Amino acid sequence: MKPELVPFAAVCDGIAQLFQPFVEVVLHDLETETAAHIAGNFSKREIGEPSLLNEIDFRPIERILGPYEKVNWDGRRIKSISIILRDANDRPIAVLCINADVSHFHAVMQTLSAFASVPVDHDKPASLFKEDWHERINEYIQNWTTSRALIIANLTRDQKQQLVKDLSADGAFGGRNAAAYISRVLGMGRATVYKYLNQERAADE
Repeated sequence: MKPELVPFAAVCDGIAQLFQPFVEVVLHDLETETAAHIAGNFSKREIGEPSLLNEIDFRPIERILGPYEKVNWDGRRIKSISIILRDANDRPIAVLCINADVSHFHAVMQTLSAFASVPVDHDKPASLFKEDWHERINEYIQNWTTSRALIIANLTRDQKQQLVKDLSADGAFGGRNAAAYISRVLGMGRATVYKYLNQERAADE
């Protein structure tokens, strides 16, 4: 390996070790157009092989190419990016290619999507949800917080008070033990919930 490329080889090794076994890093010598160093090798390439930079539409005037997608020899999907390395005179001397094996992540995403999805032709069973005020309260709170770009854990005292009032106006407290459930969801004592409800009734009167 040429002396001016040696420091980049250490960079290749560091990146590959940090993300092993998902990342391969290849250092290409532009003068010889061959692979000068390979770290985390999963592409079965060898040092000294032709770089085949034309496959990534390499142009010396650029500095970064990609990200772009490739397919490994065993069919795995690879997400890659290529960085043109230059000397002190801004002359391109090498290309550092980082290849990330994303096939495992795609498999996990597909598995999670399949697990979390509900068939579009399957509605909620009417007999099950007809009297399920838990579900209605959950959906109401979710819609209330989402429409205001809020999350339950970060609600202020005033926001919780307003939410209790809005829930009451929507009839959420009609279910047995609804107040206890709402107090647990909002992280409040039942006495506080009843206090807010009494304040609302007093204001209405």
